[in-house]
Amino acid sequence: MKILQLCKKFPYPTKDGESVAIINIASAMKSLGCELHLLAMNTTKHYVEDIEAIRSLDIYSEVHAVEIDNRLHIKDAAIHLLAGESYHIARFKSEEFNDKLIELLRQNDYDVVQMETVYLSHYVDTVKTHSSALISLRAHNIEHEIWDRITHNTSFLPKKWYVGKLTSQLRKYEIEHLNKYDFIAAISNKDLINIKSLGYKNGAIFTPVGVDTASIDFRPKEVLPDRFKIGFIGSLDWMPNLAGVQWLIREVWPALKAAYPHVELHIAGRNTPKSIRQLQGERLHVHGEIEDAAAFVKSCDTMVVPLFSGSGMRVKIIESMTLGCPTVTTSVGLEGINAKHRSHIAIANTKEEFISELSRLVDSPDYRQSLAQNAYHFIQENFDNLKLARELFDQYEQHIAKKQER
Repeated sequence: MKILQLCKKFPYPTKDGESVAIINIASAMKSLGCELHLLAMNTTKHYVEDIEAIRSLDIYSEVHAVEIDNRLHIKDAAIHLLAGESYHIARFKSEEFNDKLIELLRQNDYDVVQMETVYLSHYVDTVKTHSSALISLRAHNIEHEIWDRITHNTSFLPKKWYVGKLTSQLRKYEIEHLNKYDFIAAISNKDLINIKSLGYKNGAIFTPVGVDTASIDFRPKEVLPDRFKIGFIGSLDWMPNLAGVQWLIREVWPALKAAYPHVELHIAGRNTPKSIRQLQGERLHVHGEIEDAAAFVKSCDTMVVPLFSGSGMRVKIIESMTLGCPTVTTSVGLEGINAKHRSHIAIANTKEEFISELSRLVDSPDYRQSLAQNAYHFIQENFDNLKLARELFDQYEQHIAKKQER
């Protein structure tokens, strides 16, 4: 099977959930004998200089990148707002990317064109014009649901109105384009159910982000008696992450800091804004972007994911559970991961619940050990990358055959 993977940003290095999701499924499909080509936007927001580095992974037979200026411009935003068009989507429209896509479609007989996120839906018609490939959307999120929650959590009225208008336009666009895809692979089962409720009628599967379970080396961490590290890692140029970290530092950290003199809070993430960096102080450490996310997680005694808006599945939670690090998150953060409270993970939705769950982890070595070990077994049973890819591969084969019959 020959697959062209389209990405709205260059998915390497794998320092965020979207990149991990893209590379992990590609790696597993390669293991199943697929030939993969990559066409990615190299955007101003997530610009990558070392494009050649991805070839060392030996996943893709061909790697292509097109530079895209997707910076926010107030004038363009106003024009699209008045025209009733989604500015979220418009920022990823590019003649250069479209021309490169046409070139690849003419040169190759692809079985599947897999679009990573709805932001590439503008190019569905191009694929249909120049190829008979199965067009698959890998739905990392229901994008307008993220912005619905952001709107709900915004208190400043002018901003709330503006974000609400953008959200409405994005929702309209997503729904109008749903049935242009031949197939949808949703990362979250909740998202898959919602996609169908919005009127989607074609082939679909729930395919979460998997991990290479064969390579997991589970070793429960021994906590030092005079130091307990709470960690957060995530892209801080993504609004839900930034809002969650700001809330954690403002509402939860002061109580923990006062109650436990040996507890530290460590914040890591790409594009950390000045408003977070300047909070660096006693036992609050702001690392910015780090080279090795796994090493950071392993250095922490527990991880926190204080997410109150968002959609899809939080890959960082899967990674933390895989590495045997007890994790505290919200119900929103846990969407797409069918883990049980106080068995595989700790769930907290309020200031008081976060303080309570983190305090229990600080105080109880047995609880930490139990949570870490149960999480490890949960990941092995439910998130094996090769097994998940095989299910997707089989679905692709069936739907390619059906399309050829029509």
